[in-house]
Amino acid sequence: MLKLRNLLAVGKGNNNAVRSLSTTPSCNDSESWFSKLLVRKIEPTKESHSRMLSDKEIIYALHTHNVRPDSMGSYLNNYKNTVALINEKKANLSTELVASWTVQVGDMDQCLHLWKYTGGFEKIDQAKDDLWNDPEYLSLMQERSKFLRSRHLQYLLAFSYWPQIASRTGKNIYEMRSYRLTPGTMIEWGNNWARAINYRQHNNEAFAGFFSQIGRLYNVHHIWCYKSLQDRKETREAAWRSPGWDECVAYTVPLIRDMHCRVLAPTEFSPSQ
Repeated sequence: MLKLRNLLAVGKGNNNAVRSLSTTPSCNDSESWFSKLLVRKIEPTKESHSRMLSDKEIIYALHTHNVRPDSMGSYLNNYKNTVALINEKKANLSTELVASWTVQVGDMDQCLHLWKYTGGFEKIDQAKDDLWNDPEYLSLMQERSKFLRSRHLQYLLAFSYWPQIASRTGKNIYEMRSYRLTPGTMIEWGNNWARAINYRQHNNEAFAGFFSQIGRLYNVHHIWCYKSLQDRKETREAAWRSPGWDECVAYTVPLIRDMHCRVLAPTEFSPSQ
């Protein structure tokens, strides 16, 4: 790693050298140790990285709400009514709720709501104009503000190599693993995870994979679905026993600046249970 840093420092004066260096190897490269650090050359392109990795016609909005500890019941009832109102106007809004969760392990007194917009940012603009001129919606928003400590919104794109999002039934828990990547490494992340995801589809645990488009940038969210914490433990241990999984994971570690996970439980009004 020290040698790589020195090479990168030397290459700062040479733009071509910097562009051709990457920090992650492909999983199946069997050449020298240094060649394993070269996944691909990131050349100048007329196409954005987000276009390479995803379909920009479908945008996901992740709403993170930090709720007052004494107001969770009132907050959930308010949001349930908000979802019902939006569902009534669904034909005009081109949006739908994918899932809603409360955090069980991690950032407590927190709720996450994942919405899907079909038709790109144009539909988000239209939905915002429609809702912000609806007195009932504004009334629910004003009421909800009494129950909140803070909130955050991210617009996300789904990685094209992840399985299509499908609602789950029965009793499940979800794990959201969130990563903050070093700027400039999203292509390399996708290059490795396009292989790694193949090791995690046997039990249908892969729910969704996103990267941020607006909001906190270079954020990645992987969402997994399990029957229980014990099922999570057994599934993850099985993945580590699969030849190749450990290499794919190890190669993404240098790309991560920080990470955290949250265990989530679906709300009663969540379409995915």
